[in-house]
Formats: sequence, C-alpha cells, structure tokens
Amino acid sequence: MKTNDLAVKTEKLVKAFSGQEMIKSCKMNVRYGCIYGFLGANGAGKTTMFKMLTGLLLPTAGKAEVLGMDVVGRRDDILKNIGSMIDVPIFYDHLTAVKNLEIHLAYMGVQGMGIPAALELVGLEPSNKQPVSRYSLGMRQRLGIARAVVHNPKLLILDEPINGLDPMGIREMRELFLRLVQKKNMTILLSSHMLNEIEHTADTVGVIVNGTIVEETELSTIKQQYANGLEDYLIKKMTGGKQNA
Repeated sequence: MKTNDLAVKTEKLVKAFSGQEMIKSCKMNVRYGCIYGFLGANGAGKTTMFKMLTGLLLPTAGKAEVLGMDVVGRRDDILKNIGSMIDVPIFYDHLTAVKNLEIHLAYMGVQGMGIPAALELVGLEPSNKQPVSRYSLGMRQRLGIARAVVHNPKLLILDEPINGLDPMGIREMRELFLRLVQKKNMTILLSSHMLNEIEHTADTVGVIVNGTIVEETELSTIKQQYANGLEDYLIKKMTGGKQNA
C-alpha cells in the first residue's frame, strides 16, 4: 500500500507513562475513504492511540502521520483537517448547542458546513434554546459528533461515538457515518464495543491487544473466514487463538 493512499500511518509508535509502555511499537494503516473499526478490550490502548493521533499526547517513540503530516511537527495543520470525539465530550454546559458550535468554529477559524446543517445532520434541532446542561447523554453524544463534523474535516476520529444512544439513534449514526464517507469523502477511524455496528459500517478492522496492534484486515475477509463473523475473529485475536472450541 502506497503511503499517499493512507490517511493515518504509524510506524513503531510507542507511548510510555512513568516508564511503562502502554502503546508498544504500533503499526496502523488507515486508507483514505474507508471506515476503520478499531477494536480491543478496555485498557488495550485505543483511546491512547487516538489521543496521539489528535495531538493530545506526544509519542514517546516512533512515527505517526495523519493526512500525510507528522503529528509532532504539524499538529496545528492536522487539527484544522480532522474532527474528533475522544472520551466523554465536554461542552460549555450553560450555553446552547448553537453557541457551543459557534465557539468551536471561531477557534478553528472556518465557516464549515454551517451550524444548522451540522445539528440537523445528527438529529438535533438548531432552534433548541435549552442549555447543554439539560441534554441527555444521547443528545450530548450527538452534539459531540456535530462538533466533530461541522468544519468539514477530511478525517474523523471517534471514540465510542454511539455510547448512550437508543436503537434508533444508533441506526441514524450508522447511516450518517456511511453518508459522510460516500457523499463528503471523509475517512472515519472509530472504536466501538458494539461489534454489530462495526459489522454494518466498517471496511477494515484493526485489533489492539495489550498496547500492540496485532492485525489489520478487511471486514469482508473476516466474514468469509469466521462463521460468527467479527465476534469469533475478535475473540481469537484477543486470546491468541486460545478460545474454547
């Protein structure tokens, strides 16, 4: 795979805290125009990887490029071209959704797709005058996704984006992610514990175990080789092939 085909490329990426490596020589390749499902157990290193790719943490060693730019040397340029939602989204709770997005766009220095369009895209009403403090968990997740997409980024990095959504909301977000790739030419890197949703949306899957990405493969290949699809595949990779028959 050519380097210029990749929206995200890491080589021997390491992140250590107090001398203990949490990310260990990770190699990740995310193709432009795909939805990449990033899977692993709690504490495996998914969020730490996302934080390095978005400049929230500096790598201890190795190299990471996002949209062809080094995450250390060109952090500001990268941030203008990506949207992200890492951990629980944080807002100015005393302000409305519109005001929160206005602040974000002012910081980014762009107009983007427009605030009403972004809110409607995720199923929120632009005319809602309630402060965000009165939003449900699902509404806050929707607003977090709206903030991630409002400036028309080339790459979305989303950490458990469907947490707190009801079944209808999950379906709406699934359809939204597919539209963003097909209609807006975005690339999406996302994590989720809901394997069914990854099976419905992802083109490629990467599995991280104890801080190391053990495999990246096409979802179509997994469906061909594993009777129960992604569940069987993930269990095998997380247990080193030692799961019970």
